[in-house]
Amino acid sequence: MNGFFDEYGGKYVAEVLRRPLDELEVAFNEAMKDTSFLEELDIIRRDYIGRETPLYFAPTATRLLGGAQIYIKLEGLANTGAHKINNAIGQCLLAKRMGKKRIIAETGAGQHGLATAAACAKLGLDCTVYMGEVDVRRQQPNVAAMELYGATVHPVTSGSRTLKDAVNEAMRDWAANPDTTHYVLGSALGPAPYPDMVREFQSVIGREVEKQCRDRNIQIGAMVACVGGGSNSIGFFEPFINKKEPRLIGAEAGGIGPDVGQNASRMTGNASRDGILQGYKSRFLLDADGQALPTRSISAGLDYCGIGPQLAALGKSGRVEFTSVLDKEALEAVRFFAKNEGILFALESAHAGAAAMKIAKEIPSDKAVIINMSGRGDKDVFITSPVFRREQWLSFLHTEIERLESQKDIHEAL
Repeated sequence: MNGFFDEYGGKYVAEVLRRPLDELEVAFNEAMKDTSFLEELDIIRRDYIGRETPLYFAPTATRLLGGAQIYIKLEGLANTGAHKINNAIGQCLLAKRMGKKRIIAETGAGQHGLATAAACAKLGLDCTVYMGEVDVRRQQPNVAAMELYGATVHPVTSGSRTLKDAVNEAMRDWAANPDTTHYVLGSALGPAPYPDMVREFQSVIGREVEKQCRDRNIQIGAMVACVGGGSNSIGFFEPFINKKEPRLIGAEAGGIGPDVGQNASRMTGNASRDGILQGYKSRFLLDADGQALPTRSISAGLDYCGIGPQLAALGKSGRVEFTSVLDKEALEAVRFFAKNEGILFALESAHAGAAAMKIAKEIPSDKAVIINMSGRGDKDVFITSPVFRREQWLSFLHTEIERLESQKDIHEAL
């Protein structure tokens, strides 16, 4: 494919980044043919990540929604709490093979930064994570965990102070330090070879689903995943992309409405256009001058202004159907699956859950709708608690501030 998926993809970068990207592409292609590398990766997946993750039948959801059988791929049970570790471990292992000792990463919801920090701790690599200041505020549990793993977290204060700006800062760092540093890009976007590389490391999800369904004689009617940049969805869909069935459905962030700045819907929104940004061509939310528009989502991982190039191509061809999920629908999905199945979806994954709830009746009862629960929702406590239990949350925060102030001397001694 030469880094392109139909008209999308490519390697639109400054000359200073072309050499490290070319070196990375050669190293990745060699590693994918090296049985010793693949065997080491499989062992780490089994013993450290905890693969394979379960494919859970959701009986109560199935009964309440009617129609299809509801299954959930529990990527939230992977070490560090989300699918991001699949790619982070793969890229960090590749970087170590290349002799790189320093890792940088961008992160939005914090799960990719967390996974990269954990992978670096395991493999003995130095780690720096760039994270938008807005996301640092709303994802404090993940920031604290990254620092515990030994990573340095740099809040990004430029632009909208979210994921787009974190990517920009990471790219600048890599351009300045290409010989010692590898940039672990967290989604299936960016300049080639990143879309291919991230899809390959995340395809373990879809391949497990394919085997689990075959072993249990589950007939798949539809597969549903949330789509920000696209790492969990493209890995989930990968074994099925070149087949006519099942339906592949991507759930984008509908935010609070259809207007510019209210959502992050690239394939379903009214402000999306083809463009080149951050080293690749795809569908972006852009103004008339080609500048990124503001986005919004209650989920920190879905508010990126672009989408991975392969997903853009699959959306244009019709192989992947895209739908937009509002913030309030995602919150309702969090409640629904927590109450009825004892499973707490991350806000990102809840977009997929909400989309599945909408289409369940369209699928016959002898077939399955499989939801990729890309991550656990405990990371979102600072976002969901003010919504679900506002007064109790405010009381807790006031009490906690008072407690911390009263114990100031003790904390300073520690």
